[in-house]
Amino acid sequence: MSTAGVSEADVTHVADLANLELTPAELPRMVRDLNAILGHIAQLNELNTADIPPMAQVSEALGLAPAMAGESLRPDAITPCLDRAVVMAEAPETDGRFFKVPKVIER
Repeated sequence: MSTAGVSEADVTHVADLANLELTPAELPRMVRDLNAILGHIAQLNELNTADIPPMAQVSEALGLAPAMAGESLRPDAITPCLDRAVVMAEAPETDGRFFKVPKVIER
């Protein structure tokens, strides 16, 4: 995508990558909306936020002390995994190693 904004070709390309079908009426509206969003982001990027403290941190929201290097919210403990044979026995359809699911993406 160019610095001049999002073009219809850009939107069409991204829609194809996302497997989205845009109608001819949706395409120009999507271009306009995305360019408006990028314009607002450009305005925000012009603001000097060097002296503005962060509004919230996860550790503060959870009532925890500031996280120090190597700390986490729970211990990183090794636990036994599920037995594959037991799990596959409960699956509606399997090849013994993987679950079989219906195809959901058509191309």
